[in-house]
Amino acid sequence: MPTDRRRIVLFDLFGVIARHQRPGALDKMAARCHTPLDAFTTAYWTHRPPYDAGRLTASAYWTHVLHDLSRPADADTIEELRLTDIHSWSRVDERMVAYVRNLRERARVALLSNIPADHADAFLAAQSWLYDLDHVAFSGKIGAAKPEPAAFQHCVIALGAAPADFLFIDDREENVSAARAVGLDGHVFTGQDGLAAAVDAWLPR
Repeated sequence: MPTDRRRIVLFDLFGVIARHQRPGALDKMAARCHTPLDAFTTAYWTHRPPYDAGRLTASAYWTHVLHDLSRPADADTIEELRLTDIHSWSRVDERMVAYVRNLRERARVALLSNIPADHADAFLAAQSWLYDLDHVAFSGKIGAAKPEPAAFQHCVIALGAAPADFLFIDDREENVSAARAVGLDGHVFTGQDGLAAAVDAWLPR
């Protein structure tokens, strides 16, 4: 089968197409755990990298968080926290969704997001536009999270492309730098106008 060598715009999800966590979500989860916000926030983020990368299940992740807070890790508490957490990351920027979908007329379009596997399942169920993309890579599903080189290499292999075929878009400089280190081009996202200009300049005319 011939390889499709059209250029590929590879998007991050949160902070680019989807919005960051809902304001007040961590407060709500901390209150559910009867613990101060700062302690909850520390425990929440300390165990997040292996959860994002698919090395912890949701149950194991929340068990670790609750253990750090000296709170009981019963099944009902874990499930309530899990669902609240998923909901807190569920918003998208509809203008960016439209931009991404329209971009497929000019290039292949793919997604690489740091997101736990159960969050990914919920996002796929709620956001049907994801199925229009040429490839969707969720860290919790592929076993590697940005800025690990393996996360980018997964996309290169999955799309049958070369690193130089990609423009990677992310709102975090460290992830864009990691993409460049393995041969992808990159753009740090600060808004749709700047993104559109960067994509227009990068794509062949």
